[in-house]
Amino acid sequence: MSSANVIYLSYDRFPSSKGAAVHIDAFVRALSNAFGEIELVTVPSNTIGPPNTLGGEVGGKRNGISSLQSNRYCENVLHTPLPALGGNLVERVMSFRNNLQRWWGDRKPQVVHVRSIFEGYWIARNKQQLCEQFVYEVNGLPSIELKYHYPHVADDDELLRKLQFQETACLKAADLIVTVSQVNAECLIRRGADPERIQVIPNGVDPNLFSYQRPSDWGEREIRLLYSGTLTAWQGVFQALEALALYRRDFPARLILAGEARNRQRKELDRQMQKLGVTDHVEIRGAVSQTELAALHHQCDVVLAPLTANDRNQVQGCCPLKVLEAMASGTPLIASDLPVVEALARSGIDALLVRPGSPKAIKDALLRMRADPHLAPRLSASGRRRIKQQFTWTHAQQALVSAYEEKLGISSLKNRDKVSASRSE
Repeated sequence: MSSANVIYLSYDRFPSSKGAAVHIDAFVRALSNAFGEIELVTVPSNTIGPPNTLGGEVGGKRNGISSLQSNRYCENVLHTPLPALGGNLVERVMSFRNNLQRWWGDRKPQVVHVRSIFEGYWIARNKQQLCEQFVYEVNGLPSIELKYHYPHVADDDELLRKLQFQETACLKAADLIVTVSQVNAECLIRRGADPERIQVIPNGVDPNLFSYQRPSDWGEREIRLLYSGTLTAWQGVFQALEALALYRRDFPARLILAGEARNRQRKELDRQMQKLGVTDHVEIRGAVSQTELAALHHQCDVVLAPLTANDRNQVQGCCPLKVLEAMASGTPLIASDLPVVEALARSGIDALLVRPGSPKAIKDALLRMRADPHLAPRLSASGRRRIKQQFTWTHAQQALVSAYEEKLGISSLKNRDKVSASRSE
């Protein structure tokens, strides 16, 4: 039996500046604070050094596995990065799974918590041997999302069937299914998930890191627009570029793009910027840390979250961090009017929600803010209040711990101490 009550597995690079890593950090801290020592296993981040011999002890050797150095990430969290090597996604996933199996040894924790089928399918297939309870955290389904990252797989029916089969296996094995929006939950129910085992826990934001700043008056100066996140078509970056071009016909503006882009995506961006004539009015910052992103919010006048109307956003569902971060920082938000956004920001109260896929609608919303100097401050203050009331990481962490207690029947350390104290009286 492992000394850890919980093993948290994620086929994500960690630590990193990406939203997935922010989510992982919040959840592992909550679980370790509530239930004691946990083991965190992820793909290594780019900042971690070369492989070392790894075992059950830091720097030791267990079952002959050669991997990266395990480390104490924070109190009660031991982090083990395992390599995912290969020339394509399938090879990398199989590499990670093989390394995970060699690392596992004789562990049998009370709970294994996974974030995808890539690390979770092996656990689901061997649940009785590997753990007592299985938690499947569904932020996205590869059968839906993969084509947006790897367009050439869109017509691969055999791969799609395999992904769906593994997703179903994880859903069936799960004692608790955690997901980020009601749209996600409804999608999973259609896929056969037990509604009683689903817990919707929206993403959160740190209101101290994304501190509040009242928006500045625009006057006649050049305004700064911010788009953060993956620089892909399905996230709406091209709509942001076109909205910039439309707005610049009448008033000066600059667009800041903060996020990662593959070579192919960067070439597409460059072509589109040249076509629209906005190359000199767009700054591409690349991936930035959370601290840098928070500072960027305060340097900009409006945040754009122009999510497109596709199956990833409408059928599967999501919980866009960029929406929450804008509302927390006080930077006025213009976002697509989709159910996953409406669950976070009320239209005309916390943000201006516009028709998805319409650069003109974004431009019109910018003109509306310019025409009414009281609108941006009103949206800003309301959005900040809503975040503090409902959408901090503390809210998400409390909901996760409650789900473990209520749906898995696990007592937190605090509750155990209370029981012990009452028995001793």
